[in-house]
Amino acid sequence: MYAIIETGSKQYKVSEGDVIKVEKLGVEAGSNYTFENVLAVGSGDDIKVGTPKVSGASVTASVIGDGKAKKVIVYKYKPKKGFHKKKGHRQPYTMLKIEKING
Repeated sequence: MYAIIETGSKQYKVSEGDVIKVEKLGVEAGSNYTFENVLAVGSGDDIKVGTPKVSGASVTASVIGDGKAKKVIVYKYKPKKGFHKKKGHRQPYTMLKIEKING
């Protein structure tokens, strides 16, 4: 069984037991989190697609912890002007383990 969920303006296809990284949620490690924005639920040929959400469907996940992704370097340069600007950014994320799909 799988589900397509939406969080942080992104969509993820998840199954039970998957470990995913999503935008930082602000919940502490060890707690559970429930996704209500379930766009589709399916197993084999039986697929339920919501308009836009599947009513009564939810996905429960346990929070493993928070972290930061690899650094992305932003470098700006203008020729013949002596302008150089270097900036780095690390995007925070929350790591989740999908426990149960209700739908």
